[in-house]
Amino acid sequence: MFSRNYTMVTEFILLGLTDNPLLERILFGVFLVVYLITLSGNLCMILLIRTNSRLQAPMYFFLGHLSFVDICYSSNITPNMLYNFLSDQKTISYAGCFTQCLLFIALVITEFYILAAMALDRYVAICSPLHYSSRMSKNICTSLVTVSYICGFLNGLSQALLTFHLSFCGSLEINHFYCADPPLIMLACSDTYVKKMAMFVVAGFTLLSSLFIILLSYLLIFAAILRIRSAEGRHKAFSTCGSHLTVVTLFYGTLFCMYLRPTSEKSVEESKIVAVFYTFLSPMLNPLIYSLRNKDVILAMQQMIREIFFHKIAFFRH
Repeated sequence: MFSRNYTMVTEFILLGLTDNPLLERILFGVFLVVYLITLSGNLCMILLIRTNSRLQAPMYFFLGHLSFVDICYSSNITPNMLYNFLSDQKTISYAGCFTQCLLFIALVITEFYILAAMALDRYVAICSPLHYSSRMSKNICTSLVTVSYICGFLNGLSQALLTFHLSFCGSLEINHFYCADPPLIMLACSDTYVKKMAMFVVAGFTLLSSLFIILLSYLLIFAAILRIRSAEGRHKAFSTCGSHLTVVTLFYGTLFCMYLRPTSEKSVEESKIVAVFYTFLSPMLNPLIYSLRNKDVILAMQQMIREIFFHKIAFFRH
């Protein structure tokens, strides 16, 4: 038994969403389309923010980084998953699994804090409009984003190191479509108490601290909006928060279901379904939510389309 704990693990097997070959082909097509929409939508959002003078406010600075994180987030999992849909050997290397686990946790935590920074931005914009430019200066916005990335990476690295410090001596089949912590823990044959506690503490603290910032910001925002006398002014103030609130509800709701509950066979099976929402649908919907509910983004898109159209006309004339 002592020797089994030190068996060299070189790869894991990802069981994925299904073992039905026909359904795998269908899911390949579905997730490929979702991935392409995610990439194009978020890349378009980044391009708009970088090139359009209308979108140079702090809110769009954060939105650009949110789109970048969503691209990385989706690309960390989707390509390998698509390959496994068409492959008989659904394996992932030990190093690949470690990297996927690290990046997943790092990007999720980074997104938490970017969403919290966006809530602070809305608070300052509505509650202290006269001091907005000084309180949300370029340096402050850059610092908030930098701290988000650093917190994400350090937490991701520490959690991944704790997971892969465990010994895996039995089945190497991960009951998921990516290298997720809960099913990996269930494969371990060494003591997982420290890892489970660390995962619960980090997930709980990250969720609660970022959510506290968001809820406090919006309590103060709603209090300020209720003091606005004109109905038009209240509607305008609410409309600037609608997209962010929708994204927050979608992202936090699914992750609360995923991580703040005990690890078991049943919870892992359920978590695969929940994971589809925040791994694929959330990164795809974020740019759509912000573009459909934001006049500045719509105008910037119209302007970009017009410019492309006129460039094509000018090219063909020459």
